[in-house]
Amino acid sequence: MARRSPSPGPGPRRPPPPARPPLALLLLAAAAAALLPTGDGQNLFTEDVTVVEGDVATISCRVKNNDDSVIQLLNPNRQTIYFRDFRPLKDSRFQLVNFSNSELRVSLTNVSISDEGRYFCQLYTDPPQEIFMTITVLVPPRNLVIDIQKDTAVEGEEIELNCTAMASRPATTIKWFKGSKELKGKSEVEQWSDMYTVTSQISLTVRREDDGVPVVCEVDHPAVKDLQTKRYLDVMYKPQIRVSQLLPASGLTREGDLLDLLCQVEGKPEPTDTTWFRVDEEMPPHVIVSGSNLHISSLNKSDNGTYRCEASNEVGKAFVDYMLYVYDTTATTEPAVHDSRAGEESAITAVDHAVIGGVVAVVVFAMLCLLIILGRYFARHKGTYFTHEAKGADDAADADTAIINAEGGQNNSEEKKEYFI
Repeated sequence: MARRSPSPGPGPRRPPPPARPPLALLLLAAAAAALLPTGDGQNLFTEDVTVVEGDVATISCRVKNNDDSVIQLLNPNRQTIYFRDFRPLKDSRFQLVNFSNSELRVSLTNVSISDEGRYFCQLYTDPPQEIFMTITVLVPPRNLVIDIQKDTAVEGEEIELNCTAMASRPATTIKWFKGSKELKGKSEVEQWSDMYTVTSQISLTVRREDDGVPVVCEVDHPAVKDLQTKRYLDVMYKPQIRVSQLLPASGLTREGDLLDLLCQVEGKPEPTDTTWFRVDEEMPPHVIVSGSNLHISSLNKSDNGTYRCEASNEVGKAFVDYMLYVYDTTATTEPAVHDSRAGEESAITAVDHAVIGGVVAVVVFAMLCLLIILGRYFARHKGTYFTHEAKGADDAADADTAIINAEGGQNNSEEKKEYFI
């Protein structure tokens, strides 16, 4: 008959387990440990990167006092790019530049907007360390274009110019220049997804001096340098006229001299009609006009007058007057100054110095005559005074009788008597 083995009796009692700290305290302690550097003094460093689209970005994870802890680089999606010197991510644009105990450096070629974001460096210490860097991608303007309201403008007309910088990141700043002078424009910004299109506008009142002057639109953007485009102003203006006296060279026009005048005309478009004529009088028969030249072979007094050079183009008409005064052959005075200023309806002619001298002489002569007349007038009144004073004294026998006979009565005679005494 089989036996059952006796059941074991109660053994010695074990001590109760120690009390555990609350879960909140454990989590707080773990978080504090993660923020503190490791006991052996290892520290992880990195830097943000700014790169132009299409260029190369270099990412660096650096460690101070590394004890062979593993360094890892992750992309914004938390995918491992490099684990030590091994690349598990199948993106050949990432290439290892340097790997050592103190650094993991990786290059990213042909950077695009999709590569922008946070990249993480991890160091497998106890506890692990992690920091992140940011890659910022700059996009230069795709295109820079100036649109002008009119290809050709007329002097005095106001025109508008627009400059557009398309698809940049960040939004660009546009500057305007006319020649070397900076102009102030008005800009508008439009955003499409992550890109910005900027349009700037200016208004100009053009002058003839602006013809051929470049208007420059320049971009101020961190991704590019010296990016600009320009348009040259095309301004039409009415003729500009200048009359030159070629002969006589001295400028003094005497009888018998040869007179040769040249009418120089400039305008845009080129003036097609240039003429000489005499203002308010018939042109003398011996005057020869050849194109822009006026020629008189032998000057005489009958040639005196105003000669006008007139020119016109599609924009308008202009003229210059030349006042001719022929001197005697014995004249030695300075030559008269002939006016050569342009006008639209009339021109201001020069005043002959001889005429001015004649006017001055007449004025001086009139003043002398006036002085003589005034002198005679005052002298006559003064003589009358003395005549009345002595009236009645001519027939007197002596001085006392003369005083008594003078006008003024007894009182007067007494006064006179005292005077003569």
